[in-house]
Amino acid sequence: MQSVLPKAVRELTQELTRLPGVGPKTAKRLAIYLLRQPYSSVSRLAGALKDLHANVRICRTCFSLAEAEECLICKDSARDRSVVCVVEEALDVEAFERTDVYTGVYHILGGVLSPLEGVTHDQLNFKQLFARLENEAIKELIIGLDHNMESEVTARYILENVSKDNLKVTRLARGLPTGGDIEFADSLTLSAAFQGRSRL
Repeated sequence: MQSVLPKAVRELTQELTRLPGVGPKTAKRLAIYLLRQPYSSVSRLAGALKDLHANVRICRTCFSLAEAEECLICKDSARDRSVVCVVEEALDVEAFERTDVYTGVYHILGGVLSPLEGVTHDQLNFKQLFARLENEAIKELIIGLDHNMESEVTARYILENVSKDNLKVTRLARGLPTGGDIEFADSLTLSAAFQGRSRL
């Protein structure tokens, strides 16, 4: 049966279904919701979406999200550059920063190794990580990845390819739930995970 909804609603619905976790019914409800909002609200949303690509960059040092060539953390001279925490994505950095415990810097991989999904080492920021370890005065590398199968494979790959002598490699404590995402963990759990990290 052909849809009776106007073309603009159908097209917006189709675009919204591309978002993670948004199915056709939810997308349709969102499209109708937006249609009922004042034009000024929808216009602000449209402007924010346009600004997203225009004003957000990838940090040249750690690959986090930034407004300039470097993110706020990499630009902060008070951060301890001898300690680097490897994380999967920028949302993990946001979660760790909420704890007010960690004072080092980060390296965002951009994902984890997943042979089943076709994610290999050359698609992630490993080469840049190993270059940082080789060229910078880094004393500790913290593996700040989730506790699941893909993250374990990724942590093992990092360990096997670290060639720097006297580098302390640690892993966040297992207070983090197995299979849980770091970005959803509460500040107390993350603080305990940092403080209880163990050497690999």
